[in-house]
Parts: sequence; structure tokens; C-alpha cells
Amino acid sequence: MAKKEPKTKPKARVHQELRGFEVSIDTFGELKSNLPIEKLNAFLNENVEDKKLAEREDYKELKKPKKKK
Repeated sequence: MAKKEPKTKPKARVHQELRGFEVSIDTFGELKSNLPIEKLNAFLNENVEDKKLAEREDYKELKKPKKKK
């Protein structure tokens, strides 16, 4: 019998700011990432709308970027 060639998984399309981002789960169930969690959270805050907060009256004020000192 002929051996089957392993199928290669196509790479997922990602946002340009997240190129090279990799995440895995180790044997203890912990997430391991090559990107600092602070940078990932900042990206998500800027680009993803929070469905739970959208119903709040002050959502637009919360969404505004905070001024840096």
C-alpha cells in the first residue's frame, strides 16, 4: 500500500498586528504565548466590541481611549 501524505493545515488569516502570534496549551492546562498578554489585551480592546457592555448607557465613554500621562 502507498503511504498517505500528511495533510498540511492552511495558516489562518490574522490581523497584520498579530502576525507571528502563537498560542499553545501545556500539559498543566496553562496557556503559553509568544506575545505579552498586555499587548494582546490592548489589541482586543481597540478592535473588538464587547457585546455585554454595548447595552450600557455609558458605553461610548468607556470605549474612548484613555489619555496617557
